[in-house]
Amino acid sequence: MTKAFATSDVGKAREINEDYFYISYPDDELNLFILADGMGGYNGGEIASKLAVTSAKNYILTNFNKEKTEKDDLLNLVKSSMQYANMVVFEKAKENSEISNMGTTLDICIIYQNKAFIGHIGDSRIYRFRKETIRKLTKDHSYVQQLVDEGKITKEEGMKHPKKNMLMKALGCTTYVEPDVSVHGFINEDTILMCSDGLTNMVPEQEIKQIINENPADATKLLVQRANDLGGNDNITAIIIR
Repeated sequence: MTKAFATSDVGKAREINEDYFYISYPDDELNLFILADGMGGYNGGEIASKLAVTSAKNYILTNFNKEKTEKDDLLNLVKSSMQYANMVVFEKAKENSEISNMGTTLDICIIYQNKAFIGHIGDSRIYRFRKETIRKLTKDHSYVQQLVDEGKITKEEGMKHPKKNMLMKALGCTTYVEPDVSVHGFINEDTILMCSDGLTNMVPEQEIKQIINENPADATKLLVQRANDLGGNDNITAIIIR
């Protein structure tokens, strides 16, 4: 049985928590987990993240078909839900000039038959922990990641780069968006972490792994607390799936 734990906190520097998440209950028909980190002035980020999560969740739960659970069916379901959420957020932003610049990251994870079906836009992250190994299952859609890919800076330099929050792709900012979708094994004893960049910008990956390994049931609370102890410069959200 899949278990999930989640903690979200405003952090120490922000007035509003623009992160939003959804986790399904163990007895729900579908193991579905969604995380968004919003951005935009005048509460725009808060509106965008909640709208994206709610829209994607409703789309998936409405269109999930037990008869169509092949790999491509589920990946298409995740992709379509994100494109639908993009349309909803984009249309909402056009209604009011004060939120016209809003957008959000969006990460979706469906656990089904020992596999994790993932959709990703932005710089929130999904990791899989298996024994002693950490694998990042998503790639940041950020300016800094592009510089790293091009060999212009190192990964370590990227951690301190002044433009590390600059996104190259986000949800709700354009009429059409192409999310990354992928499928990964999720076997007994594996742990998946979904988190906003308020965690990964503050706490190194090896320390995240150590906290999860030592106390998995309380890890989301401990990770958020650690990010706050190190400055809490942003909203912090962590979801752990076991």
